[in-house]
Amino acid sequence: MCLGTALWRKRALEFVIIMEYNETIMKGLLQFILEVGKVVVIALVIVVPLRVFVFQPFLVRGDSMEPNYHTGDYLIVDQLSYRFRSPERGEVIVLKFPLDSSQRFIKRIVGLPGETVEVKDGKVVVYGEKEENGRDAIVLDESIYLPLSLQTPGDVRIDLKEEEYFVLGDNRSFSSDSRKWGILEEDLIVGRVFLSVFSLEAFAKEIIPTK
Repeated sequence: MCLGTALWRKRALEFVIIMEYNETIMKGLLQFILEVGKVVVIALVIVVPLRVFVFQPFLVRGDSMEPNYHTGDYLIVDQLSYRFRSPERGEVIVLKFPLDSSQRFIKRIVGLPGETVEVKDGKVVVYGEKEENGRDAIVLDESIYLPLSLQTPGDVRIDLKEEEYFVLGDNRSFSSDSRKWGILEEDLIVGRVFLSVFSLEAFAKEIIPTK
């Protein structure tokens, strides 16, 4: 009888120890899940707004922006700056293709609202606001980002109204841009290219400029 009682007590003690051990494991697991949940929530609160409203990644496909941007280049696009200021000449932007807003193009701003842009004899001429003695005309100097020998094919003249822009691809002979489909309205601008980094296809949208 005493032996049976001792054995029963031993087993009962083992059971209690096992239960306490399992409870400890469950508490640890629950704590781990809670900590992971906190990290995920914080990441969503911080990253998602940044991803949606501030910076957005894009992957370049096509050669319309060579020699400055190539297929596979990974771009970080700033979507916030243009909420506080207007786009400037020379800036590279990602835009919604005016003829199909589901597509994204990458181009360079050449003409600003109120100006007239003329492409002729391989040059880009920009006429500014009207003045007393006519309009101030300049041959655009793009030597900062393009080879001096580069010619701009085409014969087009476009007057830009308020919130309208004239954009070109850097690879002037192989770019679908304002020479072909006309003005770009400001509300079609996604943002300016803030940074170009190594190719990383995950989480990136494709830009497929039509040649």
